[in-house]
This record gives sequence, structure tokens and C-alpha cells, in this order.
Amino acid sequence: MGERRVETVMQTRSVAAAYDRWAPIYDLVFGAVFRRGRGIAIEAANRVGGRVLEVGVGTGISLPYYSKRCTLYGVDISDGILAKARARAELLDNVEAIAVMDAEDLKFANGAFDVVVAQYVVTAVPNPERALDEFARTVRRGGEIIITTRIGAGKGLRGGIEKALMPVTSRLGFRTEFPFERYADWAMQNGNVELIERSPLPPLGHFELLRFRKN
Repeated sequence: MGERRVETVMQTRSVAAAYDRWAPIYDLVFGAVFRRGRGIAIEAANRVGGRVLEVGVGTGISLPYYSKRCTLYGVDISDGILAKARARAELLDNVEAIAVMDAEDLKFANGAFDVVVAQYVVTAVPNPERALDEFARTVRRGGEIIITTRIGAGKGLRGGIEKALMPVTSRLGFRTEFPFERYADWAMQNGNVELIERSPLPPLGHFELLRFRKN
């Protein structure tokens, strides 16, 4: 399945609808699986502190674990999944807002945040590089973009399986085939971000933490 075909299937409305369907069982399905990865990303954001944008905040499962040094703004494309996030936010005093917003078109000024966090989001948007550009635009100079993401094998047996699964997973709202080279190429072309950390995450080493600093 070519990238253009994937982007056709993964239109913004289709992705939003997919995550609306995930909303009732999202925490049950993904909560434990991604707990350690979420924790590591939040720890990295807490070290920077300040105003934090979490893109793809989902049910707000991460919100209670940020430091009180962080002021949080959570956005997601799915209004259905944000109902739980709003309920969680009401119990916290460091959440600025929860809003429906497209990762590829963030309604914020340049440099509005100290940190942009995107957990398991980049492979779920129709145009990943466009979303990455928005992360870089909205983070301040010296700030960080913290990403947890599935990294595809690209080649070999695993790469072939990932490619074969794409027609199914793209309709469910995410990609299986997404090699690290796409991040590396984006950073090189962007010119004002540098990769400062790349670390494996559970489960099974198929996921990674990527931290970029805006120069």
C-alpha cells in the first residue's frame, strides 16, 4: 500500500471516527500496554516544565502524572475520546484547557509552549510530517518535542508483515509501517530541530522515545 493510498484512507475525519470508536475501551486496551512509555515521556517533560502541549491527549490518561510545575493543554482530533479527558482535568488544578484540534493544524502562536508531547500519535495522523512541522512551530526555542512512537522495521520479515497489515491498520486509525528514517529525514529538512535522545520502549522494543530540541 503506497503512502498516498494510506493518506487517502487515513483522512482526518476517518481517524477521528476511529478513535471515537476506541473511546469506551481505550484505557482498558492501551492503558497497561503503554504505561511505561507514557511514564518515561512524562518524566522527560517534567524535567523541562513550563507550559506543556499534549497532542493526542486521548482520554487524558497521562494528565495526573505531570508535575505541578507544568501547565497542561491537551488536544485531540476525537471529541468522543476527550469526554474522559475533560472529566480527569476537572480534578486537576494545572490543566489550562482540553480542546478538539487537528495535530496538522494547531491553533497556537509560534513558540507558545515549552514542551510538546505526542504519545503514540505521529503514526496515527494522515500527514505525519505536517504534524511534526506543527510541533516544531509551536514549541519555543530551546524547548523540546517529546514523542513516543512505533518504529517500523522497514525490511525483513517483520517489515513485510507490517506492510501487509497496512490496509487494515490504516482503517483502524494507525500505521504499522513507519521507519525511523522518516523522523531523521524530517529533522534534517526542518533544519531547526536536533535529535537529542532515541531510546527503546516496551513492549517488545517496537516502540521508541524520541526527543528533539528546537535550536
